Amino acid sequence: MGQHTIAKNTICLWYDNDAQDAARFYAATFPNSTVGAIYRAPSDNPSTKAGEVIMVDFTVAGIPCIGLNGGPAFKPNEAFSFQIATDDQEETDRYWNAIVGNGGQESECGWCKDKWGVSWQITPRVLMEAMAASGDEAKRAFDAMMTMQKIDVATIEAARRG
Repeated sequence: MGQHTIAKNTICLWYDNDAQDAARFYAATFPNSTVGAIYRAPSDNPSTKAGEVIMVDFTVAGIPCIGLNGGPAFKPNEAFSFQIATDDQEETDRYWNAIVGNGGQESECGWCKDKWGVSWQITPRVLMEAMAASGDEAKRAFDAMMTMQKIDVATIEAARRG
C-alpha cells in the first residue's frame, strides 16, 4: 500500500453518499482541483456498508478537502461557502454556469449552491478591490452588487467609477 500524505488542516464536507461525484465535478470545474484517495468503509456503519466509499480526498482551487459520505442526517448551509475569486466576466460566467447548470441554484450577491447544497461565492476581484477601497467607491459597488444574482463585472466597474 502506497504512502498517503495527510494535510495538517483539511476542510471536511458532509455529503449524502455522493462525495465522489461532487469531488469529480469540482476537479473538472476549477483549476488546481483534483480527486485524491478514495476510502472505503472497512465495515458496515450507520451511513455506509462495508466496501462502499466513505471518504474522498479532494482539492478545490488548492484547498484540501475530505468529502464524508455521512448520509442524510446533516445538510450543508450558507454558514460555509467556497469563495472563488474571478478575473473577468468570462471566468465568472464559466464557474457560475457550471454550478447552476449542474443542478445547482442561483442566490443573491454572487452566491449560488451546487446540487449537493454546498454554497459558492463566485466573486470577481473587481468587487473585492472596490470593497477594499472603502468610502463612496465601496458603497456604490456594494449597492450595485445588492441588486444582482451573478455578479456583472461591467456594472461593478461602472459603479466604482461613479
